Amino acid sequence: MLKLSILDQSPVSSGFTHSEALQQTIGLAQVADRLGYTRFWVSEHHNSAGLAGSSPEVLLSTLGARTSRIRLGSGGVLLPHYSPYKVAENFRMLEALYPGRIDLGIGRAPGGTPHTAKALRGISADMFEGLERFPAQVTDLLGFLADSVEPGHVFEGIRATPLVDSMPQVWLLGSTGQSGVYASQAGAAFCFAHFINGAGGQHAVRSYRSSFRPSALNVVPQATVCIYVLCAETQAEAEGLAASIDLRILQTEKGEFTGVKSPEEAADYVYSDWDHTRVRDNRSRMIIGDPNQVREQLLNLAESYQVDEVMIVTGGYRYETRLQTIELLAEAFKLEMRQHAF
Repeated sequence: MLKLSILDQSPVSSGFTHSEALQQTIGLAQVADRLGYTRFWVSEHHNSAGLAGSSPEVLLSTLGARTSRIRLGSGGVLLPHYSPYKVAENFRMLEALYPGRIDLGIGRAPGGTPHTAKALRGISADMFEGLERFPAQVTDLLGFLADSVEPGHVFEGIRATPLVDSMPQVWLLGSTGQSGVYASQAGAAFCFAHFINGAGGQHAVRSYRSSFRPSALNVVPQATVCIYVLCAETQAEAEGLAASIDLRILQTEKGEFTGVKSPEEAADYVYSDWDHTRVRDNRSRMIIGDPNQVREQLLNLAESYQVDEVMIVTGGYRYETRLQTIELLAEAFKLEMRQHAF
């Protein structure tokens, strides 16, 4: 049976606050834990009025305390901004607190504007220099996590604390084949962001598998794919609610995104011919429909990627819409429900 996981970006709907968005993320994680989802990941974005999640490490610590079974992870930590040693310590701390439940997903995107990237790294930092250093940063990070810093390395003898017997599962995230190359070289797992780029993902995953190098992280390649999903009782209801996602993606592309608009606000938005084209094209990044339709399309997507797990980004204006999606899918896929431990 196909495994289902969730990436939640803590979206801020118009009329709601960032604090409310974060509480919704916590609530969604608790429900996903009870329903039998495999993973729950949170994202990292900066200087964004429409997305509240800026510190996945802090949020994951809270989610760990509020859940009991589900794996928790970052989707992902934007490694070019940070010291690999500090990232290793943060996630070793999470692994020590919630052993066997932590995923460290890392990405190389800026997560904001170039100006914001400078604020994160220091005013004199060069965003492109960070991208060039990414492969070396991945190597250093894995060395700290696995206590395998090579002799002669400038960081030889330095250990990331706390000292624990297990380590987080490491994933490289990306919307192009290059991230798959990095993942295969590192022996890490790979998640393709189909919700960002609806084309080329199957080839990226095949290339990742064919060039995978076994490591202390994984003996065999492990891959998943992440896509926007909205599920409702009927197709007509789903299509009406999906107008909020259509507009959210469009406004993000145009640099206008300040929060998720209601279906009514989306209906009142003045769309140009170019906007209509983009909305239509962006549907390749989404699955919208009733439970049977969504189930069939998710199975087809998994088959095309040759994966046994799919991660969904839930969309919609209201928290209840996102909740409905994960509840209907849990029923459609007959996920194993667990009694809540809290």
